[in-house]
Amino acid sequence: MNGEEEFFDAVTGFDSDNSTGEFSEANKISGMIDLDTSKSGERPQENGIQKHRTALPAPMFTRSDFSVWSILKKCIGLELSKITMPIAFNEPLSFLQRITEYMEHVYLIHKASNQPQTLERMQSVAAFAVSAVASQWERTGKPFNPLLGETYELIREDLGFRFISEQVSHHPPISAFYSEGLNQDFMFHGSIYPKLKFWGKSVEAEPRGTITLELLKHNEAYTWTNPTCCVHNVILGQLWIEQYGVVEILNHRTGDKCILHFKPCGLFGKELHRVEGYIQDKNRKKLFIIYGKWTECLWGIDPVSYESYKKHERRSEHPRKAKMDDGPEKANSDMPGDMTDNVPVTQETVQVIPGSKLLWRINSRPPNSAQMYNFTSFTVSLNELESGMEKTLPPTDCRLRPDIRGMENGNMDLASQEKERLEEKQREARKERAKEEAEWRTRWFYPGNNPYTGTPDWLYAGDYFERNFSDCPDIY
Repeated sequence: MNGEEEFFDAVTGFDSDNSTGEFSEANKISGMIDLDTSKSGERPQENGIQKHRTALPAPMFTRSDFSVWSILKKCIGLELSKITMPIAFNEPLSFLQRITEYMEHVYLIHKASNQPQTLERMQSVAAFAVSAVASQWERTGKPFNPLLGETYELIREDLGFRFISEQVSHHPPISAFYSEGLNQDFMFHGSIYPKLKFWGKSVEAEPRGTITLELLKHNEAYTWTNPTCCVHNVILGQLWIEQYGVVEILNHRTGDKCILHFKPCGLFGKELHRVEGYIQDKNRKKLFIIYGKWTECLWGIDPVSYESYKKHERRSEHPRKAKMDDGPEKANSDMPGDMTDNVPVTQETVQVIPGSKLLWRINSRPPNSAQMYNFTSFTVSLNELESGMEKTLPPTDCRLRPDIRGMENGNMDLASQEKERLEEKQREARKERAKEEAEWRTRWFYPGNNPYTGTPDWLYAGDYFERNFSDCPDIY
């Protein structure tokens, strides 16, 4: 796991020339537009709660001057860990910060912890698992590949959690994370190793690694893996993202399981973004039905009401089947993105079955999100470097990375130069360790086995928040 090879920036996604259909010439000019209305200095507070910034310092850049095809045409079917992409295809975040976006809907964990019934807790945990991928909607830029030893911390007293992550391996790239509730109500941890492949018109990220949520008050642990994420039309056309695959959430105390099917787009795009599934007990008896879209909302209903509704729906649709075929011209216009290079038309919003209860709804994005890499309000705040924070952060924190900071500030030339410098510095450090036959030592996590699944995992070593950063590596 500590074996290291030549450093390359791993590909985790791509952006289009024009993700919103509208870019002004000003997007090419470094620092011309300041989207952030907040001023430097002491952070403003409202009702005693710290306010976070609502915009980035500079808008995103156009990518029309770069050819993805010239880079990827020789890589069809290959794993993408050794392909260097121009910085213009990045977004100004490290992958460690992108992992932190799991916590945007952390209120669902708090809600699960406060639920008295096992079934209700599983409903909230399932909603949290779906919400964790919601921020990826329309996010087709790639985060910066973390440097070995890079870290990121986030403390949100208003949301009731603190979070720490570390890049623990470079080949293969593995990111480990640990979060806990400030009221000692939960622990959330895992390690992420996405397997990335290029398939001609799309890039697929297959999830590797186990995600674990512990509800301490109930002595319950839940484990699952994320669905597969696919970015389409990376060569031509407008980019679009789908999530597909089966996610199984297991309650290790009760044996209850939630099985969620993230639907692939399908031939005519009718299943785009849809999620369907159910909660079953240890005897496989269905207890609850879940449905919705990972880009919008999630609903749930009891199995009897669900089956009754579906039976009535099938009876009412049967007489209309003869009218469903509108001919070949209609069918061709509805072909999915990989067939026509167009984005599949999003179908009507979720049809709510009478008697359903809302489990989760996505947060609305800020009005200037399209100029900010389609970031959510939560994401916009992740790389914010508050006054005096440098004194409390370790020197390995993502906020201190000069290439990411340069890109966020709109200085693409500086960002590219710093990215190359950091990569060369990492190569030289690897060579020095090879000379001395010294292995890389992780600081905040150690390799072991997941206590619930028994599978290989990276476990939190503790003591990060004691803030003894004297032996942190010099990676920037």
